[in-house]
Amino acid sequence: MYILIAIFVIIGIIILLTFLYSILKDKINFFITGFDSGFSIGDLFLLYKVAQLCDLEQPTSLFWSMPSLNRCIAQINTQASADGKKLSAQHQNLMTKLYNYRTKIQNQSDEKKGLSSTSSLDKGQVLRIIFPGKGVFASKIIENGKQIVIDVPTQKGIITVPAEEWVGKVISIYLWRKGDARYVFDTTVTQSGLYIGKSSLFLNQSNNLVRTQKRKSVRVPCEIYGQLYIIRKQISNFTEIETKSGYKCLILDISESGAMIKIGGKGVENIQIKLQFTIQKMIIVMFGIVRTVEYNEHENLSILHFECTHIEQAMKNEILSFVYNTLPENEKEILEAINQTDSDNEDLENVLSNEIDNEKQKEESQKNDDVTSTENNNLKIETQDNFDIKFDNE
Repeated sequence: MYILIAIFVIIGIIILLTFLYSILKDKINFFITGFDSGFSIGDLFLLYKVAQLCDLEQPTSLFWSMPSLNRCIAQINTQASADGKKLSAQHQNLMTKLYNYRTKIQNQSDEKKGLSSTSSLDKGQVLRIIFPGKGVFASKIIENGKQIVIDVPTQKGIITVPAEEWVGKVISIYLWRKGDARYVFDTTVTQSGLYIGKSSLFLNQSNNLVRTQKRKSVRVPCEIYGQLYIIRKQISNFTEIETKSGYKCLILDISESGAMIKIGGKGVENIQIKLQFTIQKMIIVMFGIVRTVEYNEHENLSILHFECTHIEQAMKNEILSFVYNTLPENEKEILEAINQTDSDNEDLENVLSNEIDNEKQKEESQKNDDVTSTENNNLKIETQDNFDIKFDNE
């Protein structure tokens, strides 16, 4: 009799547990997945609540779906702004975890869409070609079928090596696939000739298209004006906001780990700088080093490739919010307009050339204002060959 009762009790417990699991299955799976992804119990309760507010059919999609994660990050930011807690330590710590996880998902997604064969390359793809002993050339794909057909490569827009001299040569080709990474492959030029009336080269396809660079951080094109300061002494305060004017610059792309910056004059590699600018009304301060410089002598302009070595967490999260298009809903329209300008498939050199032309026109129209501003600057940077920096008190 007692055995029979015990059996019924055990069966009842099993039925009850099964019933509870069927009800709480999604929540249990959510928390297990969240713990594995590095979130705390407090973070997960908040995220689960947000997933419900966002009406996610699968709450666990937060841990693998970028659209779901973006949507919920925007919801959290909106709520934090409304509650006046956006700059709180608790909110910033949560945002850091979310953005780190967002970057991880982004990079995993990029790996999945990586190419292995040149047959998948698109028409119009810009190429950088190394001809051994002759230098680096530029070209683009005009047809991709049984063979790759490209324009006769040029140097600074000029054909310096006739098409027939390329035939039979083994060349190395580098390219940047938009939204992905850098690739390189070797191939042989099989012939030269006319294609749709244009002088062209014909290349063998390759199944050894090698992805040479995975992004540690995600960058987006932008057009943000800022101030650049040369660091001449040890930094004692990383949060200090400069009130004096520095050297005016234009930020062309941005991530939490660096930026590409356009300046007037000739830049210098390996100098330490402080970059100050504004994103969505927050002043951002980045410290770091100019790693490489591209100088346009004709225009007397430089492109600086800046590596950030220090940035405060709240400022880093604000940049990530900008990068990942996860701003609060009331700021979405602004970012949407920025994203539409990024749908352009032009290569980076054409983009920079257009920006330089536009900047020249602006400089001409603002010439008098710039002269007055320069006279009032305590920091004067003269665009000499050695990029000398002079202070008024020297």
